[in-house]
Amino acid sequence: MPAIGLRAFEHDLLPGMTFLMGHRAQNRLGCSIRPRGLSERYVMEIRKRWRSRLSIVVAISLALAAMAVAEASTPPPSDGSSDGITTHPGCERLDTHACLDLALTAMGGRDKLADIGNVQLDVIGHTALTEQSYRQAPFIASYERDQLIVDFDKGRLLNRSHGVWPEADPHQSESDLTLIATTQNCLYRAKDGDSPCSLGDLDDTRARLALGPERLLLTAMAAPDLHYADGEWLRSTAHSVLEFSWNGQPVRVLINPFNHLPDAVERTTTFQDFWFAWGDVEQRVYYDNWKVMHGVVLPTNRIEQRNGVLWQSMQILDASFNAKLDDKAFTMDPAVAAKVTQSKGWNRDFSDQHHVELAPGIELYRGSWNATLIKQDDGVLVLEAPISPHYVQGVLAKARSTFPGAPVTGVLSTSDSWPHMAGVREAVAEGLPVYILDLNQPLLDRLVAAPHRLQPDRLQSAPKSPEWRVVSGKQEIGTGPNRALVYPLRGASTERQFMVYFPGHKLLYASDTLALNADHTLYDPELMREVVQAVAREHLQVDTVFAMHEGPTPWRDVVGKVDAAMKPAGQ
Repeated sequence: MPAIGLRAFEHDLLPGMTFLMGHRAQNRLGCSIRPRGLSERYVMEIRKRWRSRLSIVVAISLALAAMAVAEASTPPPSDGSSDGITTHPGCERLDTHACLDLALTAMGGRDKLADIGNVQLDVIGHTALTEQSYRQAPFIASYERDQLIVDFDKGRLLNRSHGVWPEADPHQSESDLTLIATTQNCLYRAKDGDSPCSLGDLDDTRARLALGPERLLLTAMAAPDLHYADGEWLRSTAHSVLEFSWNGQPVRVLINPFNHLPDAVERTTTFQDFWFAWGDVEQRVYYDNWKVMHGVVLPTNRIEQRNGVLWQSMQILDASFNAKLDDKAFTMDPAVAAKVTQSKGWNRDFSDQHHVELAPGIELYRGSWNATLIKQDDGVLVLEAPISPHYVQGVLAKARSTFPGAPVTGVLSTSDSWPHMAGVREAVAEGLPVYILDLNQPLLDRLVAAPHRLQPDRLQSAPKSPEWRVVSGKQEIGTGPNRALVYPLRGASTERQFMVYFPGHKLLYASDTLALNADHTLYDPELMREVVQAVAREHLQVDTVFAMHEGPTPWRDVVGKVDAAMKPAGQ
């Protein structure tokens, strides 16, 4: 019983109980002189008082218990929240550089960190395939084992990576690739030669050299605008936050109030990998599993979160510092390496060079991701809005120049893979109806709402609400010889895709399911097996099939390849 209830119990109830016990004892001894009726009335009164006060005690006890349960069940503030933080935890009454000095000292000291000229790391990790998991979260993952050299003195990086890609066909999941990079250019080196790297690799190299754990605090110390930002919660602990600018963007370092180690680094940026579609991405890198290494204290675990998704985890297995490096290993062909700076990345221009007429008025434009124009009686349909808003601007311009005077009546976005839908924002900005699968609407709602302040597109500059045409079953679109019928696939690997059928030509668009390997076998035959099942289910007559990554292919050949894949081994 709570103390307040116990005190009330002792003060108000025990005297009455003592009187009753004494009265009964007197009756047993035959010495009572109190009239019988009076004693009974007194007993009844005491009982009423007992019940009333006991009810109050019970009510108070239950209220206190409920308060304790509520306090215990209240979830801690989420990571990144500033709720209730009014100071700089662990750095109260310190200026920013004094707080930073605490963090430097916790990691072994400024001089020791500055003395790290290069690191050689043995790393194992996995990455969530957010952009192309067939059913979205929980995501499938890829895996890698890296031998990474980061040369801070000369501003360069070399990573020999052994990757495992579970989506690959049997016996083709493992590969080896070497990335050689500086802050200005980079390339991949494989057994069949060198090739340009991506803009994303170049950005990652710059960030690793400046914002990796070995250099993070030194980069902050050199920043002229180092200042406090609002404190943040991280792992149920209030942290001080030091903020500074790097490459024109704010970077936040979260300092643990007890041990003063940098527990995380945050920034908002536009990535040049598959996350490009999401514009301003909130990145948080957690540092953990801290260990003493050659006189300094460094995190061996790096977990990267993007827009709230735990995207990648990398674990250092072994590390050494300041080895003598072989400059020949970093040699790059200048002509190959320079191509990365000439690339526009995801903001590439639309090209009509690889054009195929599938039928009169049905024009396929092949590329890394295909797009198709469909002339109908009332206008032009655009099949797919891939890659980026800029790319889709070019697709729409091509539709208007190819069919002058015909309005664009809609855009079909048939799957949930990020590169396939990355240009939908441009269709929304134009006010066009967009046909999407019902299961994909939540994802596309988020895509359309995603901020693009760092690199504004037309939808950011002039926001509009999307005009979704949600596909939940068979739909007919348009009239004339090129009328289209759309059908959800609903297979285990294709449940977030729909196919498009042109009955006037017995022509089928199979979304993201058809791709032929170099030996003309099917990549992931399960995908086309599910298409074959859907065609049979809907009683379609197909002569030719094409897809996001494949041109026109005889249907009978595809069915034969599916049949061959279904045969038991050895037959």
